[in-house]
Amino acid sequence: MATVTDLVVLAAGMGSRFGGVKQLDPVGPSGETVMDYAVYDAVRDGVERVVFVIRHELEQAFHAQIGSRYSGRVPVAYAFQELDALPGGRVVPEGRTKPWGTGQAVLAAAEVVDSPFVVINADDFYGHRAYSELADRLGGASAPGAYAMVAFTLANTLSEHGSVSRGVCDVVDGRLRSVVEHPGLAPEGDGVLDASGARFTGAELVSMNFWGLQPDVFGHLESQFAAFLDERGHEAGSELYLPAVIDRLVADGTATVDVLTSPDQWFGMTYAADRGAVAARLADLVASGEYPSPLGWGA
Repeated sequence: MATVTDLVVLAAGMGSRFGGVKQLDPVGPSGETVMDYAVYDAVRDGVERVVFVIRHELEQAFHAQIGSRYSGRVPVAYAFQELDALPGGRVVPEGRTKPWGTGQAVLAAAEVVDSPFVVINADDFYGHRAYSELADRLGGASAPGAYAMVAFTLANTLSEHGSVSRGVCDVVDGRLRSVVEHPGLAPEGDGVLDASGARFTGAELVSMNFWGLQPDVFGHLESQFAAFLDERGHEAGSELYLPAVIDRLVADGTATVDVLTSPDQWFGMTYAADRGAVAARLADLVASGEYPSPLGWGA
């Protein structure tokens, strides 16, 4: 893991479906956030710095409640996802208020990250062994375009309280062949349906934005973001998804992605009603000895 120095945490989401700033919600037995467990796992697997991608207006509250608690344990840096941070002098369309998606969020980290790094969502729990798998693979492959991801089983990433969007992966011999975003996924009978009515068994592998990337990805993100803005920037609510960027790089042979799996089970907070289940799962992990309580981040 020596070459993987940064954990980039995507924490700029507006929390519209959750109804608040879910990244700051205390759900652990001693008041920890889901992010606290993510940072704890990453640091014990060798990450040397945490880079939080946030919105400027969250900075003060975020540092007071989250960033400051890691003082003395791991260095913390911030990158800012700004609505008007557009390439080539482009301007924000009139009426646009929604951020541009996870593709732009990762691009925001370009100013502070210059080595192989891991990307995660701030409100997802991936598990300790998932970090170990990704760290081992990425640490041994430092060539540009040599990426990795940890995938999870679709049926295990759904919410009981509403539909979700997931990047469904086509994997051949351990390599990603494509990843396609499917919105509106929800259980239906013995399977899963998306917003278009397409049916899935639930056994498919999906992306949960748990990627191991090289710094060359920033150039690709910038060029694809520019093309996205020209094509779809006028659409209200349009977003550049990180999996869509990776999918295009794989399709044109610019990148390869090793797909890893983990025995740990993902869980997260998409809706406010998910909070109870997340808190119960974390309490079980603490009771089993997987994590101490308090976790040790000053929660």
